[in-house]
Amino acid sequence: MVDSQSTPARQRPSTVTISSYLLYLFLACQVISLIVTLSTIGKTRDVLRDAYSSSTTDGADQVADFVFAFALGAGILVVLFSVVLAVLAMFNNRGSNGSRITTWIVGGIMVCCTGGTVLNGAGGGSFATGGNSGGDMPSGDEVRRRLEEALPSWITPVSILLGVISLLALLAALILLALPKSNEFFRKPTAAWEPPTPGASYPGYPQASGQPGYPSTGQPGYPSGGEPGYPSTPGQAPGSEQPGTPPSAPPSGPSGTDRPDDTPPGDRPGPTPPSTS
Repeated sequence: MVDSQSTPARQRPSTVTISSYLLYLFLACQVISLIVTLSTIGKTRDVLRDAYSSSTTDGADQVADFVFAFALGAGILVVLFSVVLAVLAMFNNRGSNGSRITTWIVGGIMVCCTGGTVLNGAGGGSFATGGNSGGDMPSGDEVRRRLEEALPSWITPVSILLGVISLLALLAALILLALPKSNEFFRKPTAAWEPPTPGASYPGYPQASGQPGYPSTGQPGYPSGGEPGYPSTPGQAPGSEQPGTPPSAPPSGPSGTDRPDDTPPGDRPGPTPPSTS
């Protein structure tokens, strides 16, 4: 017997709550990083166009437009993934195991992307590509030098700091979701089973309304036994015959075997003579 009232409500552990807050922090860092990128993307494109404008290599003038489109698209895509993680955090707070698995998948992808961005920024910038392999393309060091001169000095440290905070917050959120306390919260609850009480019986089905019960004896007015003096049908006098039934036999004689009316006249006993003495 399962008692739904006795099943306790699941309490969300602090590990799941902190994990959700860390995912919200990851979203906030990515939004700030996108704002910083948009604030400097125009000047970055101008610097790249000026650096590649003196090159005679085919397609050199399109490098600036490609870098601009790539940086803008990557920033928007990262923010969209961050929004997905924030939505999954809401379902994680409700105990959805499917959202936790999806958080691990999406979070793993974002760990690779964020970690690569941090390493690239710490190693010299994302635009360190150039013509060291030949031609008159500007070298990576030349492009980086021009960007450092054109952009504010706080851009690189702020970008690296946001990347490190995002990476650590995301890693901590994924680890917290894998702890034993979190596993108990995401496990499906099982209702407590109670054995049936000895002697307990299930209630009977109620009788439908409007249907009178059947009497346990005969029809009303009809006696069940053949008591003398009681009519067999309502309204009939005692001793009268019912229509369509054969007449009852006359009572038998003294011996119970012969009837007086059936004895021949010669065989009937005469009157007893008086005694002479």
